[in-house]
Amino acid sequence: MAQANNNLPSWALGPFIRPENVNPIISPDTLGIFYDPMHRQMWHWESNDTFNPAATVKDGNIYILYRSEDNSGQGIGSRTSRIGIAESKNGTTVKRFPKPVLFPAEDIAKEFEWTGGCEDPRVAVTANGTYVILYTEWNHKVPRLAAATSRDLFIWKKNGPVFKEAYNGKFLNMATKSASIITRVINNKQIITKINGKYWMYWGEEHVYAATSADLVNWTPLVNGDGTLKILFSPRKGYFDSRLTECGPPAIITDKGIVLLYNGKNDANSGDKNYTSNAYCAGQALFSLTDPTKFVKRLDKPFLIPEAPFEKSGQYPAGTVFIEGLVYYHAKWFLYYGCADSRVAVAIYDPGKR
Repeated sequence: MAQANNNLPSWALGPFIRPENVNPIISPDTLGIFYDPMHRQMWHWESNDTFNPAATVKDGNIYILYRSEDNSGQGIGSRTSRIGIAESKNGTTVKRFPKPVLFPAEDIAKEFEWTGGCEDPRVAVTANGTYVILYTEWNHKVPRLAAATSRDLFIWKKNGPVFKEAYNGKFLNMATKSASIITRVINNKQIITKINGKYWMYWGEEHVYAATSADLVNWTPLVNGDGTLKILFSPRKGYFDSRLTECGPPAIITDKGIVLLYNGKNDANSGDKNYTSNAYCAGQALFSLTDPTKFVKRLDKPFLIPEAPFEKSGQYPAGTVFIEGLVYYHAKWFLYYGCADSRVAVAIYDPGKR
């Protein structure tokens, strides 16, 4: 496999460097149990895989909210996912908490979360300290983007599918995934910010779309005149993102524009032959500062690729560095990612050393 692109343009974030002798920072735990309301018994909730993490800062520490899978099924997508939480005082060593914080239960989300669960969170925080998770509800039928809110990261209010009200529910039963709320660093804190009076997010798995919101839980996708979703950019034949362009962690407003980090899947037939077929590598795209829908450019080579053995072995052996968590902490950027759908790792960008 080719090398990652560390010769980045001035608008891109990076290079992100893996700290030595640290990764993976979270791995499956066959001993952890909690009382599961779905099975009505004690349950090994993170015994099979731990991956695809969100991350944020609270009270001076980093909190990592990661997807966990039990061993209730065979194969990708067949088990139940729950979202666990871990705390770090330095960004690289973590203390895990014994219970998941978001999981299928007897609640308003039962129809959409049983028995697949809660997958692939992205988290961001408002200026007043409200945390917002956008995650995938999975009922083994249709994946749906959903929102949950919290003040402490441990107790969450589920708000249901984010597109349930838009256009009279037109997109409620469409497969939707992967939402990246636009944020900005203000006074060394990365917070959700409005643009032209609205909250914005990029979202999508096969293409990149956008949506706006007034309250962060109900979102309206941007559509064309004929009512179809407005595509901002798409997979490219011959490149690392030839199969999917799946949104990653919260997007960042910089002085160069809005930077979206995303996950590119390499198509087995029409992809970049320098990278493994079906591998997930990480890319970056730039949007206009004044118009979040105006796509400007993207990297032609990924800035993070599967390299370590645990990034290329697990339940996704084609290799995955699946980025979902990005936090600004002690003047550095910490990027948390899933490894082969089985582990969690971190890479760090120090702007002072660029």
